[in-house]
Amino acid sequence: MAVTSRDVARLAGVSQPTVSRALRDDPRVSEDTKKRVRDAAVLLGYVPSEAGRALSSGRTRRIGLLVTDLKNQFYSNIIAPVHDELEGIGYQLMLHTETADNETVAERLIANGLDGVILATTTVDSVAPLRLRDRSLPFVYFNRTAAYVDADATVVAPSRGLSEAVTRAVELGHRRIGAVLGPSNTSTAQSRELALRAALAEHGLVLEPDTVRRGPYDTASGDAATTELLAMPAPPTLIFCGNDVVAYGALNAARRAGFDVPRDVSVVGFDDLPPAAWPIIELTTIAYDLSGMAREAARLMARRIEEPDAPLAHVEYETSFVERRTLAAAASR
Repeated sequence: MAVTSRDVARLAGVSQPTVSRALRDDPRVSEDTKKRVRDAAVLLGYVPSEAGRALSSGRTRRIGLLVTDLKNQFYSNIIAPVHDELEGIGYQLMLHTETADNETVAERLIANGLDGVILATTTVDSVAPLRLRDRSLPFVYFNRTAAYVDADATVVAPSRGLSEAVTRAVELGHRRIGAVLGPSNTSTAQSRELALRAALAEHGLVLEPDTVRRGPYDTASGDAATTELLAMPAPPTLIFCGNDVVAYGALNAARRAGFDVPRDVSVVGFDDLPPAAWPIIELTTIAYDLSGMAREAARLMARRIEEPDAPLAHVEYETSFVERRTLAAAASR
């Protein structure tokens, strides 16, 4: 006969609900009681049933992470810290991928029996947060936020890092500056563009319309946009990119067009993903604690599930400028 939680309770001298709480590390249970319960479970060979936990608590202990493209290096660098943080507090990570953030996405998330969702793909005009709110499925914004529904969020504050980058660029003689920005319907693209324009204005500079391109946060977008910018009669001497992945595309385009980086054109990214520091790339970029931000999103998600009436938390991560090989003195043309 299979060992049950009642058997563990009898051996440990506690109630059955206490066994459940102790095995999920509930802070309301003393450490001494947790030890007695765990020792009893090991002695009896008891393995908790996830299905049983869900039935008794009304929770599955599963949290979804919604991303757009598993091949995109940005997302691959947040999955591990979210997983590790959730696992450490007794939750399972369920990865969901979609190419669009719409009503269908929300319904699929709701149908998967999740306790909550970390949204990493939100657009400012997305209806998914509305649908999740209306169906009472808790969620947290990671990196991007939507306009219609306020919620817990971890976001980047781009101003300081971009201000430091522009100041350094001006010192190096850059005056004609281009930008390959992210999608205009994302909060990240909007905030980074505003911060970049404000930093340039401090030095009497502007982003001219002909030197600005917008597109997805992917390598192909950076490649195509930079190809266009470098084909101009008077190309920019420096290109700011919406993120590092876009910047990798910009570097590819420059190489293909016969432009030396940084002698002929400089490139600056955003995110400081691990490959940015590789000797073969050495990308100048804007850095922040991406792993810490992902872990905080996981903590906020668990908090929202366990304390549904807690005040909303908006956690901003400060940025800094990291200078590497792809930035040098402006080319004289």
